[in-house]
Amino acid sequence: MTESTSFLTELEEAVSKGTAESCLRALWHATDVLIAGRYSEDQIWTFGEVIGRLAEEIEHTARVRLSNKLAPSSNAPFDVIKKLAFDDSIDVAGPVLRQSERIDSKTLVANARCKSQQHLLAISKRKSIPDTVTDVLVVRGSAEVASSVAKNGGARFSGSGFLHLLKRSEDDSILAEQVGMRKDIPRHLFQQLISKASDDVRRKLGRERPDMGDLIQSVVTDVTGNIHAKFGPASKNYFAAKRTVGKLHQYGELNEDKVFEFAHSLKFNETAVSLSLLCNVPIDVVERALVDVNREAVLILAKALNFSWSTTMSLLFLGAPNYRITAGDLDRMKIDFQKLNVETSKQVLTVYRSRKEASTEGSALPSQRQA
Repeated sequence: MTESTSFLTELEEAVSKGTAESCLRALWHATDVLIAGRYSEDQIWTFGEVIGRLAEEIEHTARVRLSNKLAPSSNAPFDVIKKLAFDDSIDVAGPVLRQSERIDSKTLVANARCKSQQHLLAISKRKSIPDTVTDVLVVRGSAEVASSVAKNGGARFSGSGFLHLLKRSEDDSILAEQVGMRKDIPRHLFQQLISKASDDVRRKLGRERPDMGDLIQSVVTDVTGNIHAKFGPASKNYFAAKRTVGKLHQYGELNEDKVFEFAHSLKFNETAVSLSLLCNVPIDVVERALVDVNREAVLILAKALNFSWSTTMSLLFLGAPNYRITAGDLDRMKIDFQKLNVETSKQVLTVYRSRKEASTEGSALPSQRQA
């Protein structure tokens, strides 16, 4: 104790009397001594006071070096670590946010609430992350952050956190797989995930999660049953519809009037195949969009094709329970439809296709907010 006190006193003198160069040498010396030794929290605090003063005016390169030195150390002073974690430069903050065990949850939450997406991404890669922190990451984080924290086995999620991940995974098949692969996802939330997932995601999770095989099969049966109960089994007239609509498309006769005719006549298969061909998206994506309680996907498909409101209404009624929609709901959907932009809706489909090509997996349509 006496030896370290004497050493710190000498450093204090170096700070008050030395040049910038000598102060920098003193900083590295003090940091190395701190990291290599065994000290009480009081002694670490004293080191922190000195290191903090020595580091006040150092340049970016030196801050990066200091961060890399202190990040893995169990002797890192709390205040110094906190200051490094809130540095605007991710090169400085990143090592500390990813590695340091000397940052408490309260500091991580504060950081995640106000710093850049790169800071959030660094936090998402920590060895362990409490649910108070992931609650912020899944709400404020980018798609990359959400994906990173979802596949982090050391991350813990609250019920609210899982619900946010499920909502985001509706538009992201890769995220849906990552969430579905988590062993800690509650069974009832896994069921919700599967009910909205693409066929490809279901198949993959069926292979990777044999422990949930019975639940996956049950959900698949329910979803398929809902469509078949309303429109009949695919084997009965789906292929006939595909041939009929395919010929119309081949001869350039598949247009909005034909889609309206199919939908108005409650011809689900013909309508779904038509939209699939016109929008160049998989048939299963269109089928789910038509019957999904969230009608945004149908509105986007219709707007991307520059359909009229009359045709769009026919699509909405086709997939509605008992073919009924309340006047209030219809008015709200009309307002939402009018707010959509044709070019932006087309971009949404382009984003979907690029994601599918990149992942080779099906997914739900992204929303306009995410496109």
